[in-house]
Amino acid sequence: MSDDAGLQALREAARLSPDNLPLRQHLAGQLLAKGYLAEAEAEYRAALMLAPKDPGITAGLAEAFVRQSAYGAALAALEPLLAEPGYPPALGVLAARALLGEGDMARAGYRYHEAISRDPSVADAGLAARLSAPAAPSYAAPSYATPAYNAPAAPVTQYGAPGPVAAAPGHGSSAEVERSKLSFADVAGMEAVKEALRIKLLLPIQQPELYAAFGKRAGGGVLLYGPPGAGKTHLARAAAGELGASFVNVGLADILDMYIGSSERNLRATFDLARRHRPCVLFFDEVDALAARRSDMRQAHTRQLVNQFLAELDGVDQHANEGVLVLAATNAPWYVDVAFRRPGRFDQPVFVPPPDPAARAAILRILCRDKPLSEMDFDAVARITDHFVGADLKGVVDRAVEAKLQQSISAGRAIPLSTPDLLAAAQSVRPTAVREWMATARNYVMHANDSGAWDELLPWVKGKW
Repeated sequence: MSDDAGLQALREAARLSPDNLPLRQHLAGQLLAKGYLAEAEAEYRAALMLAPKDPGITAGLAEAFVRQSAYGAALAALEPLLAEPGYPPALGVLAARALLGEGDMARAGYRYHEAISRDPSVADAGLAARLSAPAAPSYAAPSYATPAYNAPAAPVTQYGAPGPVAAAPGHGSSAEVERSKLSFADVAGMEAVKEALRIKLLLPIQQPELYAAFGKRAGGGVLLYGPPGAGKTHLARAAAGELGASFVNVGLADILDMYIGSSERNLRATFDLARRHRPCVLFFDEVDALAARRSDMRQAHTRQLVNQFLAELDGVDQHANEGVLVLAATNAPWYVDVAFRRPGRFDQPVFVPPPDPAARAAILRILCRDKPLSEMDFDAVARITDHFVGADLKGVVDRAVEAKLQQSISAGRAIPLSTPDLLAAAQSVRPTAVREWMATARNYVMHANDSGAWDELLPWVKGKW
């Protein structure tokens, strides 16, 4: 925080009068001028909540984005203004800077020359030199309409060091877009969980007219939680495949960085990537490492990562994340900051339970469907695999297949897998972490559940676990 008395006074005034739009806008401008870019961005966001269509505030926010090298976010903020005839030429120069940062030299050149042709006073010699453009523009006019859902992807934004903070240059998120070949037909059991995902995430995109009639938009977030190996990642991939959407699987290595500010920029780049490939399922595994309770953190920069995550979930405006379905998974939901469970974020935690006998039999059928089989009694195997999750059952099938391969090699032909093979393998495999997870969950449900957040777990922890 700055010791500047004037800024401190403005901050305090804004805190005491949060709905004073001119005050917030003035504070944001001062922060931007002094290089406090993240704080300026936060103030501009707060001002936009008061005046969503104010061009001056939107331009200030875009300037903060550009100076933080968040070029995709800057262009998203500027698009509505650039679509209006006679927009201020200064915005064209700002858009040119963002487009140049994205590596789109042609559109950057067009925007710059179009702007200075209307107002030569906004010329930027440094930007013109970087563009190395001819005196007269020879570029085709670009379209700034909102990109279609299947529009080709722009390159991932490359991020540098944040304004006033000394940090090594970052390289943006390393997450990649893929296409899932799975669907809910590949997920055994868990009908209640699949139905919750359909209603919350899939149907708003599949039936947009119906949801629009009730004022519901496509997009949102769901937090999947449960014991390890229960199939949370598998569910996320199946949700993407069910929708035919892009899928971005975000690991900790894609976000966390040793340099201050780089993790936040990686997180922003990941959301920008998903927004460019919508409809898109953005999946955060082990989300408790990125969204931990701020009250437990000692380092300010780790709290800032949580703040950045919350800001990205909210989006620059109410339509920023439309078509972006954010799924997160954790084995420890009680460690996730309570702010993530606010409506509009991960407001619907969904418990992914260990499979019951019918679900275990269905999982075994799916795991064995591409293998040579004799007549199988999957229900018999399911009955002796109590407390097994999907990962454990895969281990059972893998062990049975290894034993059967040895027999087939000796016999010189493929010997089909049989029920006794699976039964023998199941007796040699122990379930992994379900009992331990349920014991931990019981502690939270019985002794730290004043808010009722974990009532869904009561039938489980009071049962045979």
